Amino acid sequence: MTSTADALARWARDLEPTAEDLALADRSLLDTVAVALAARHHPVTQLAPALGAGGSWAVAAHVLDYDDLHMPSTTHISAVCVPTVLAAGGGARAYLAAAGVMARLGTALGWQHYSAGWHATCTAGAPASAAGAAVAMGLDADRIATAIALAIPAAGGVQRAFGTDAKSLQVGFAVEAGLRAALLAGAGASADNTALDAWLPLVGAKPGGLDLTGPAVPDGLAIKMYPCCYALQRPISAVAELTESTGVAADDVGRIEVRTTEASVVPLIHHRPDTGLQGKFSLEYAIAAALLDEHPGFASFSDEAVQRPAARRLVGLVETDLEPGGDGLLDGQLQLKIHGRNGAVHHAGLQYPPGSPARPPSAAQLSAKLADCVTGLDTDWSRWTWQNAADVLRDYLPR
Repeated sequence: MTSTADALARWARDLEPTAEDLALADRSLLDTVAVALAARHHPVTQLAPALGAGGSWAVAAHVLDYDDLHMPSTTHISAVCVPTVLAAGGGARAYLAAAGVMARLGTALGWQHYSAGWHATCTAGAPASAAGAAVAMGLDADRIATAIALAIPAAGGVQRAFGTDAKSLQVGFAVEAGLRAALLAGAGASADNTALDAWLPLVGAKPGGLDLTGPAVPDGLAIKMYPCCYALQRPISAVAELTESTGVAADDVGRIEVRTTEASVVPLIHHRPDTGLQGKFSLEYAIAAALLDEHPGFASFSDEAVQRPAARRLVGLVETDLEPGGDGLLDGQLQLKIHGRNGAVHHAGLQYPPGSPARPPSAAQLSAKLADCVTGLDTDWSRWTWQNAADVLRDYLPR
């Protein structure tokens, strides 16, 4: 019986990307490199060179929580796969191989794995990084499978890290584990390829084989419009749409009601945040920031912004009504009700925020995001390619 690692390895080796696959890869490259450069001065980015280049770039790509997300697996695919492939000297095809492995492993792990408290970006990310690095290095299918198996002991990461430096650092650890596994496999190291099959049920995966059909990355990737946890994209967008249509001002708000599913708020573990990092995982603060700031951006998730008296007041006004169950961050529909001090009540409902696969970002939206990320840098994001992006990262990120 063929092991899952062997099946994934053959799929990765034989992948023939379509034009749509390659377009997704190129968009992911631009988005990931831009977000990494936006984090060039972040304190955690300054610490990251303690890792290798790939791990360091992954930390920068993830620390702002502005990187893309694969919805069915709840994994930040490109923050793992772009740095891995650039560090290994690969291109779009190697990225798609890594991303496809990560999407399928993450989907096999499922919502039950994520909701149990695992950081699926790391658990699915380490073996996916190994596969992408092995493809970039030109290894054969047997060596790719060995690389995947060698990465399994390092496939860990937990949600208790959210709101701390450890969240982005553990993504860097996953990338380093994958690169190391591919190097060892290429050097002749051996492994039991059934290790992946033994590990999957240990961390909660449901029985059943992986679906290796369809696009390289099934269901596409969600692009974030705000630099925070993906679970906050919908509530921020709902507030933004409501304030635009009603003109309600933050000072006029007397009470805020939010109704959504339990699943949609699983990573939102900080209800009264004190730091910018915690604010990125706070439903209450995200709503406050959306009311106070025209477009919640980098400045909205600083320590100073979170500690604003006006933000503190609004955070205290948020009441949540969680519907039991759900199986994803966009499960169900978010219902928002803002009560004005004058008695007026404003309603909004939203399922899919801008940037989600159901509402892909327009070219103008993506261009505005990329331009904002590289403000102040002497680089033209429209000229980045798989051949020169590693040099761009070396030029601007700490080493």
